[in-house]
Amino acid sequence: MLFVDKNKSRTLKLHKQLLIFFLSTTVFLVIILTKTPASIHLDASRAATPIELPLSTIARTIVDAKGKVVLLRGVNWFGMETDTHAPHGLWKRDYKEMLAQIKNLGYNVIRLPYSVAALRSLDVSGIDFGIGSNQELEGKTPLEVMDLVIQEAERQGLLILLDSHRLNDLQIPELWYGDGFTEADWIDTWTMLAIRYKNQTNVIGADLKNEPYGKASWGDNNISTDWRLAAERAGNAILGVNPNWLIVVEGVEKNVPGQKLSQHWHGGNLEGVKRYPVRLSRSNKLVYSPHEYGAGVYNQPYFYASNFPKNLIERWQIGFNYIASQNIAPILIGEFGGREVDINSKEGIWQNELVKYIQKNNLSFTYWSWNPDSSDTGGILLDDWQSVNLSKQQLLSQLLSSVQVQPPDQPSNRPASPTPTPSVSPCTTPSISTTPTPSVSPSTTNIAQLKVTTDINSNWETGFCVSFKITNQGNSMVNNWQLAFKMNQAKIDNFWNADFKQQGAIQYVVAPLDWGKTIEPNQVRDTGFCANKLGSDYQPQQIAAVSI
Repeated sequence: MLFVDKNKSRTLKLHKQLLIFFLSTTVFLVIILTKTPASIHLDASRAATPIELPLSTIARTIVDAKGKVVLLRGVNWFGMETDTHAPHGLWKRDYKEMLAQIKNLGYNVIRLPYSVAALRSLDVSGIDFGIGSNQELEGKTPLEVMDLVIQEAERQGLLILLDSHRLNDLQIPELWYGDGFTEADWIDTWTMLAIRYKNQTNVIGADLKNEPYGKASWGDNNISTDWRLAAERAGNAILGVNPNWLIVVEGVEKNVPGQKLSQHWHGGNLEGVKRYPVRLSRSNKLVYSPHEYGAGVYNQPYFYASNFPKNLIERWQIGFNYIASQNIAPILIGEFGGREVDINSKEGIWQNELVKYIQKNNLSFTYWSWNPDSSDTGGILLDDWQSVNLSKQQLLSQLLSSVQVQPPDQPSNRPASPTPTPSVSPCTTPSISTTPTPSVSPSTTNIAQLKVTTDINSNWETGFCVSFKITNQGNSMVNNWQLAFKMNQAKIDNFWNADFKQQGAIQYVVAPLDWGKTIEPNQVRDTGFCANKLGSDYQPQQIAAVSI
């Protein structure tokens, strides 16, 4: 503001006003500029209190900027490390819709794999730019696609953990260099990302290298193979330009002096941490991250030991969890997953035991994978890239904060992004085969042009999961719809692909998310919920869907 002196008698008064203004402005700027850069609040899940960023660590726990313990509960959404240079499934779905579904299911973080080659490339593929918000990705480089995914994740309240999954687009290397790339290429990519996303506070850290194996060692001080030393070099380089990030360090497969277990998964051997810890310039930014899989990925001998599955607890304690139980550092299980979640198969038993172990020990995780096109594990999504594998989601829901039924006056806040029929055909694995035990026969209800197919996909002593499939049998598009049902003796624990609102004691109304409102002729929308039984009369009744 410009002050003009009219006469000498006002000079002193004006000088005092300027001094007060200057001091007030200075105090205001100091408050703003010294405010923690992590002042953005993100909802970890609907039932959770906000997370204030950045994250750091205290002993075995990850904490937010106010010291509140944070449990990361997430998924791996892969694709940027492949030759498409973009997250998979965008040939079928709007990317904003995909992120909304992840959040709606109760997850709070996405581990986002990439390859160094992808981020140096100018081209992306495997995206139908005609689907909703995917048009925003047209003409973008892989790095710019990553920007938009991360920005939308922030808008939806999702955290991002970046994962250097590959160097080239074809394979996971044993070491952090090779396949035509040097250590400098690997570290330079990390520092570029750390600078680029320094003010993008929902990017919480760097998973330095996916699954070191083979020649990779830990603690032998061999400069060419000691992964622990390489992690220190990369981690400290990142913290030098972005001190807010978590540094996530995976294990190796073998080559650890004095290791006790003879078999480990790639990246799963953290036995060397106690004797040879990773030394970072900021010790409160270090997280260790094993990967763990079942017999569906590889038939390890211990799956067939006489003391299986009891032997798993000792293996996990020796292999990685001693780090948390001895308050050395937090554990984030960066990958685990499999097709079977039953209680009879080796893989199903293993997966159930690990979920219980994660819950008991309050560990963080990112599940492999969100994608259905992981050939050996399948995904949380089925092969249509929209329907949820109810058995998997029910298993994982034990680890997720409950997604509560919203009160009637609480509006949905999902992005508007319709899903027309895609013009690009995906290359996916066959549909996942499950063996549900429904206690009722599937029923259908016809109201006007909409048909509802109801199926109890999972049913156990204390709870059950229900799937609703709404089909447009007419010749014209439905612009919006609503589903209603009654349920007497059950309480909804979590739901997906729609908002469930309780009206009265037993009446429920289901409204689609913005991206799922329209239903083309012969198109099917999938939604559902899992609930706790409160008595024998728990099954939903009087189910009907109408176009509105």
